[in-house]
Amino acid sequence: MIGCGILGALATISFGLTLWQWIEARRFPLHRRPPPTPRPLPGLSVLKPLKGADEETEGCLRSWLAQDYDGSLQFLFGVTSPEDPAAAVIERLLHEFPKCNARLVVCPQRLGVNAKVSKLAQLEPLADQDFIVVSDADVRVPPDFLTHLMTEFARPGVALVNPFYAAATPHNAAMRWEAVAVNADFWSSVLMSRRLAPMRFALGAVMALRRADLESIGGFAALANHLADDYELGRRLTARGGEVALCPTVVECREAPQSWAAVWRHQLRWSRTIRVCQPAAYAASIISNATLWPLLWLAACPGFVPVSALGVCLVARLATAFDNQRRLTRSCSHWRWFWLPPVKDLLQVALWVLAFTGHTVEWRGERYRVRRNGELTLLPR
Repeated sequence: MIGCGILGALATISFGLTLWQWIEARRFPLHRRPPPTPRPLPGLSVLKPLKGADEETEGCLRSWLAQDYDGSLQFLFGVTSPEDPAAAVIERLLHEFPKCNARLVVCPQRLGVNAKVSKLAQLEPLADQDFIVVSDADVRVPPDFLTHLMTEFARPGVALVNPFYAAATPHNAAMRWEAVAVNADFWSSVLMSRRLAPMRFALGAVMALRRADLESIGGFAALANHLADDYELGRRLTARGGEVALCPTVVECREAPQSWAAVWRHQLRWSRTIRVCQPAAYAASIISNATLWPLLWLAACPGFVPVSALGVCLVARLATAFDNQRRLTRSCSHWRWFWLPPVKDLLQVALWVLAFTGHTVEWRGERYRVRRNGELTLLPR
């Protein structure tokens, strides 16, 4: 009976956390366009580290060059070598946008284990504007994005601004599963955790900060051996008294089709990254699994109350996940996959266990060992 009571309590807590997470998501002014800001806007240097290209790359990069921004813009695209497929894409776009202050930069040095940050460290000295924006290659943005991103710096104390992002191209079942993690759970969990404590991490899809603040923490070179460079950047800025702010404008992450194995490796890398960065919080995150605990309660203690609780939890999980995805993506096209959130929850249990039972991750074809401080060691192929 004691075990049944504990499982019943955990099922109740997971139900309450699901509703709380949904309420926090409903309260956030997602997609809100702020009032016009005084012009001109500050100058921005946009740094884009690139490796390879797929069918989405050109459209994503074009959305940046086509920004409607009333301020100075500089674009620096970094590749490891001129033979990188991304270099040809950039050359075409430079011809398409001849008036843009943009250039392709070859970054041949490996300044640390993190290849992305190594490119950023080589692009950083070339930035000539007061603010720096870092973005992944697969991010597509609306034309007014940079204008709205910079309005958040009008509040005193803001050191870094980032938007939420949506997984916009779930081509198959594997990517649909990952889209539930991103579009339903991740952004709403960030808002719930922010209610408990100020954000001390950044969201890596897009990050904006002052160049002076970046220099004060040693620049990107200081992060070149860290797996979670976004987390480490936010942690170091907030340690100096700065605030990490969220922009209501949502960007899209657009990817070519990925296999189940590729999606699994990505999710495992993400899980182990979070576990290394926030071990206590990640360990406690299993409590919020509103599918696991009612199922365990019913399996251990069959009866009317556990059956009813399972039904209520599943309805709440499905309804809140659907609404969170609808609000983030502004689409109801995912209704055919309404049944995926409980499946995602059960797969998440396996990822949670594996996050604590291994220290290696795969990233862009290379294997790394993650140390306790979040630094990486490159492993032999």
